Amino acid sequence: MESNPKHETDPGEVRFWLGIDAGGTKSRGSLVDGEGREIARVIAGPGNLRIGVEAVEQLTLGIAQEALDQAGLSGDAVGTIGLGLGLAGLSRASQSRQLAAHNWPFAEVAIASDAAIANLGAHGGEDGAILIVGTGSIAYLRVEGRVDTMGGYGFPISDEASGAALGLSAVRHALRALDGRTQSTPLSDAVTGRFDDNTEAVIEWMAAATPGDYATMAPLVISYAEQGDYIARSIVIEAVRHIERFIETIFEKGAPRCSLMGGLAPHLRPWLRARTSDMLVEPLGDAVSGALMLAGVPKDRMQFAVAEADRAST
Repeated sequence: MESNPKHETDPGEVRFWLGIDAGGTKSRGSLVDGEGREIARVIAGPGNLRIGVEAVEQLTLGIAQEALDQAGLSGDAVGTIGLGLGLAGLSRASQSRQLAAHNWPFAEVAIASDAAIANLGAHGGEDGAILIVGTGSIAYLRVEGRVDTMGGYGFPISDEASGAALGLSAVRHALRALDGRTQSTPLSDAVTGRFDDNTEAVIEWMAAATPGDYATMAPLVISYAEQGDYIARSIVIEAVRHIERFIETIFEKGAPRCSLMGGLAPHLRPWLRARTSDMLVEPLGDAVSGALMLAGVPKDRMQFAVAEADRAST
């Protein structure tokens, strides 16, 4: 179930807004002034709630401090910031409540899921849907004020068409090739080469591997698919099948428009059928733009931007 934004601090004088998109692989933050002009941009590590509430709190405060440093502002200015935090893994209710109850130093705080802020940015707060294909995958719809989500239940039971899913399929293929149960391909050779062609090394890696670790294999899958590796192509085609069904269902549920977003979007969109691709619209802004809207930046002061990772155009 989608969590509503949390407002937990007593409102103070907001002079700046900080929008943070805390994703499964990396986090991005943007600090803007009262006119909506960006004065700092920060890239940091992953912010999925899987890393723990305390780690997310430290990440958020670290991004805020770096943004203030970039902008040449004193640490005391943190008390004049309106924070909009979009967070992967917010569906974990107990952790989201704990995070929202934290004694934040900001003037105002709003917390929502990473999908919610991505949808805000993509459609400027208007009705519409997004399908995010990054480390994980999720569809988020807003239709006539109602919110609905599909997928995003967590790897490995969900996150179809995601980087983690592509990586998992690549590792499975590589292990079968090492066993001799299937013919090796350039993709399997590239994956097993990371582990010195040693099955035990793969198993040891798997014991602690995160979705982000699996997602590091996704560029290999896409690269070898483009080069004609038949197993890599089959993995990509299966991912595209899931994407197309997501998009069909989004429109069946009444969404007036849909944007494909996330780090894999520009790599997988060329594989879509033309009729499916033609149904998509380019996002107005990215998840950081949405986080700034969540923080309270008035729409007439928003300077929407789309990060390269969220562009689905070829």
